[in-house]
Amino acid sequence: MPELPEVTGLVDFLAHRLDGLAVDSLELASITVLKTYDPPPQALAGLPVDAVRRHGKFVDLDCDGTHLVFHLAKAGWLRWYEEAPAATARPGKGPIALRVRFSDGSGFDLTEAGTRKSLAAYVVSDPAQVPGVAALGPDPMTEDFTRERFGEVVRAQKGQIKGVLRDQRVIAGIGNAYSDEILHAARLSPFALVSSLDDDDLDLLYDALRHVLAEAVEAASGKPAAELKDAKRAGMRVHGRTGETCPVCGDVVREVSFADRSLQYCATCQTGGKPLADRRSSKFLK
Repeated sequence: MPELPEVTGLVDFLAHRLDGLAVDSLELASITVLKTYDPPPQALAGLPVDAVRRHGKFVDLDCDGTHLVFHLAKAGWLRWYEEAPAATARPGKGPIALRVRFSDGSGFDLTEAGTRKSLAAYVVSDPAQVPGVAALGPDPMTEDFTRERFGEVVRAQKGQIKGVLRDQRVIAGIGNAYSDEILHAARLSPFALVSSLDDDDLDLLYDALRHVLAEAVEAASGKPAAELKDAKRAGMRVHGRTGETCPVCGDVVREVSFADRSLQYCATCQTGGKPLADRRSSKFLK
């Protein structure tokens, strides 16, 4: 799933590429991708693109006050064309969900792999009309997201710190991958309960969060849409690297699998050398 750094890179790319352009048309290739009906998608035709912004993991194209907002979900992405295909995007079994054309002939498709269709697009007069945007917690990359603010939002939660970091209502933009990376950098177990964390732990976690995200945003900066996924994979130290060597201590990177996702961690760095088991059976391997 694209997270804050990749979405930031995508927003920067689109803002640069769409400067001075207007929307030519929006074509739906999936009847389920558009979650709104008023204004209709045809209302975007002819409108200039005034700005491109990020709200958590949402991308927002502000077209003269009418907004195309989309969330790429787990398996979605944006495919950019310098010259958009001449054929109209039509409903079918392929990965294309939506196509937008612009006044210079360029355009993009929103695509989604697999059969579980979660990619969502909205045409609204205000981004706050999108339920997911309205419910977002603070953005961790803003100047006002201080250590004090971080402590307040985390201390107000219950449960495991991994889940808290991933909760978009608590902190916007962090998902499965970067929560793994942040917890590894902070040397904290993904299963650690928020109630067990002291102020020193939160200091480490805040510093790790800001550093990991800033480093990833820098790595994504200036890259075209087609290269952002590879840049994300290249920057990961533990996430997606099960069986590889931890770059910090040399231990093996381990995995805990769940029904629809997995997490990766280093036992030496994060759990005192104790491998975690799937919590459906027990907390630690004996």
